[in-house]
Amino acid sequence: MRVIPTLVVALLAALLLGPVVPASAVPAPLSRASAGLLVEAGTARSGEDAPIGVLLTDPSGLPVAGVSVLVERRVGGVWQPLASLVTDAAGRAGTVLRMGPVRDDNVVRASYAGDATTPPTVTADAQVELVRRAARLTLTGPSRVVDEREMALVVRWRADDGTPVAGEVRLQQRRRGGWRTLGRPVTDATGTATVRLRPRTDAVLRVSAPALDWVEATRSARKRIDNVPPVAPVRLSRAAPRPRRHLPPQERARGAGAAPVVTGIPDAAWRGMVGRSWHAGCPVGRDGLRLLRVNYVDFSGYRRRGELVVAAGAVGQFVGALTELHDRRIPIRSMYRVDRFGWSGRLRGADDLASMASDNTSAFNCRDVVGRPGVRSPHSYGRALDLNPWENPYRVGGSWLPNGWWPSRSHPRVAWRSAAHPVVSILRRHGFSWTYGVSDAHHFDARTTGGRVVARCSGVCH
Repeated sequence: MRVIPTLVVALLAALLLGPVVPASAVPAPLSRASAGLLVEAGTARSGEDAPIGVLLTDPSGLPVAGVSVLVERRVGGVWQPLASLVTDAAGRAGTVLRMGPVRDDNVVRASYAGDATTPPTVTADAQVELVRRAARLTLTGPSRVVDEREMALVVRWRADDGTPVAGEVRLQQRRRGGWRTLGRPVTDATGTATVRLRPRTDAVLRVSAPALDWVEATRSARKRIDNVPPVAPVRLSRAAPRPRRHLPPQERARGAGAAPVVTGIPDAAWRGMVGRSWHAGCPVGRDGLRLLRVNYVDFSGYRRRGELVVAAGAVGQFVGALTELHDRRIPIRSMYRVDRFGWSGRLRGADDLASMASDNTSAFNCRDVVGRPGVRSPHSYGRALDLNPWENPYRVGGSWLPNGWWPSRSHPRVAWRSAAHPVVSILRRHGFSWTYGVSDAHHFDARTTGGRVVARCSGVCH
């Protein structure tokens, strides 16, 4: 191997790397120098003064004393005079910069016009670094809101010295272990923003803010909002049995009032019905049925949206009755399509026993009469309504279904044992018959034009 002489290596290094500069000659990180003029800047928080120093030397490195140096500040991209300084015997002069909240506005430079021994010179731009202030973010307002009503929350963003902070923040809600952003309100020059919400559930909220040039990132404390029902909940005796099967609450109401919507049977709903509430041999087909979506008040006092499948010829009566029940705030426990409960070989239709045990209000169900195999139920025609069956049982074979506690008891809102009860009166007003009275208190039939009830059996035909 050929050895390159040490001197040659040194010469190559000098050519490639340039001269070696002693560490002591390197300016501080916040300093910029050009042709003998050096500007040095300290740090400070917004609203505070940062020290600015200049050092002027001639080409030989000696200080230049008693001359004027101009220091400028850049604001909005435009250079403006900050101070005209006179150097001392050491070639130094100093001033202060009142720090602003925008980082790009805290940039300075210095310039010297020159003289016989020192040429004119201007420093490179020197960034005066902002030290971020701590900030505080608050979210205030009512802790309770009535469901479907609007509430106002106030966001306040302040720096630790009380200065308002203007900017975009994130309003967030706790969801499934994480935080979901609901909106991005913007605080104004007073550091304030008002947020209007209609929360439909209990909620845990907070506001978070990003770091700005002059303030640190922060977030508010959590605020809990209690959503309360618009209608008084049903109060039952402690001794009253609860439905044997629990159904999840249906979706919250849509629109004002009952907001009934009638359509044909959608494909998805029909697929759920076939083999459960409808099967070959039923006296009415898909074309003769309608899907009714309607708002109702549940036992907890919230407005929900339910579904019934009904006969096309009776849909107007159902709409009228359910609209008045809603408007009179008559509670209904739930209103799911009965096919939700699956097929019952015993009833040869959807499982009405399970529906009753869940206190579910339903209509069309092509099945046999409960307790009378082979006898077709009036529900097979889509003109019968079962309303709150748990509190209004059905007598069959000397027993009561779905429970034996309620038949001897009534309730002013949800259980009726007399034709004078408001629920029976409302249904009658819209063309329904309380066909079997207290023997099948939850069952109502929509009368035909001639006033007859469509039924194909004798006795109680639930």
